[in-house]
Amino acid sequence: MAGPLNGVRVLDLTSVLMGPFATQLLGDLGAEILKVEPLRGDDTRFTGHARHRGMGAGFLNTNRNKKSIALDLKSEAGRDAVLRLAGQCEAFVSNIRPKALARLGLDYASISAVRPEIVYVNLVGYGKRGRYANRPAYDDLIQAVSGVAMLVQRASGGEPRYVPLAMVDRIVGTAAVNAVLAGLLNCQRRGVGQEIEVPMFETMAQFVLGDHLQGHAFVPPTGPTGYARLLSPDRRPFATRDGYVAILPYNDNQWRRFFAVVGRPNLMEEDPRFVDMASRTANIDALYALVGALLKERTTAEWLAALDAADIPAMPLHTLDSLLDDPHLLETGFLDIAEHPTEGAIRRIGVPSGWSATPPPSIAPAPTLGQHSEEILSIAGLSAAEIAALVARDVVRTPATLKER
Repeated sequence: MAGPLNGVRVLDLTSVLMGPFATQLLGDLGAEILKVEPLRGDDTRFTGHARHRGMGAGFLNTNRNKKSIALDLKSEAGRDAVLRLAGQCEAFVSNIRPKALARLGLDYASISAVRPEIVYVNLVGYGKRGRYANRPAYDDLIQAVSGVAMLVQRASGGEPRYVPLAMVDRIVGTAAVNAVLAGLLNCQRRGVGQEIEVPMFETMAQFVLGDHLQGHAFVPPTGPTGYARLLSPDRRPFATRDGYVAILPYNDNQWRRFFAVVGRPNLMEEDPRFVDMASRTANIDALYALVGALLKERTTAEWLAALDAADIPAMPLHTLDSLLDDPHLLETGFLDIAEHPTEGAIRRIGVPSGWSATPPPSIAPAPTLGQHSEEILSIAGLSAAEIAALVARDVVRTPATLKER
């Protein structure tokens, strides 16, 4: 099967993580991703663990299902090659800053001149109408300015901290996929291409304020910002007699069953603080403190068995290492071992969605730098002689020329 996006060709001018994650998701669903890299390669090739230089662990899963061309975008010939490629693509995705794209002659006006119906998606730090528009942006900076780091501080009582994930890059990358797909659908229905801006700051502000606007949703405010349950210092995995367990009774029935399991079946009727969701939310710290005290009375295995029998939401607490051995992930095939042509045996992260009619295609391994340079230039319509000339002038690099270096 070729996947639900079979027939969609994407010109990918992204690097590091946010943009490449977006195009990885599109490639996983069957789109043909033409990854344009600088002659030195995407910086992410050189981060983290690696068996061979330029094929870092982070790069391998984020850039699978792509074809790579190593191209000097600052040269006139390189720019012309990209424009010719754009004429063969349905979508253009970049996280290069707009001013830099304009200097390269690859702004929306230039790209749409060769392909008017193209869906041109630019992932940026900040929306172009605001004062931060030209500032650089990285995951940590957006976690700070969107309030995420201070939320960690409010919940923990410690110092402001970044969430130990490239959370912003992956959330905004997913938002960019939504933009690409919506743009393609609009083009299919109306025959109109367009420029779409996906800013990191605004995307994360929506993400944060959706939970934490609270009393400030009203004018004048009816209360403070911050969702009490999410900010409770006791909202955490609970200690058991021999470890930890994650538990979240949520609705009235689940709490009633939980109190029965712990031997307090009438607590909701006896204590008005816990009688319904509004009361529990208003007294969330007291509720979670009570749960924490109760869960120390049994082992993790005992709690998981009792909670499962009562149909109360609960799960074990994984480490990064134990997550790799989770039986559910192994049974679904989400994690497997595959042979990469140059890197040997690697652990692959699967596609999390399931499709009954157009399942995603088999995962193609992440490319070496410039692995598909000649193929991609052929897609652009360049002849063998033209390609050879670009290689000779070091505008384009191929595996053979990179090996010589």
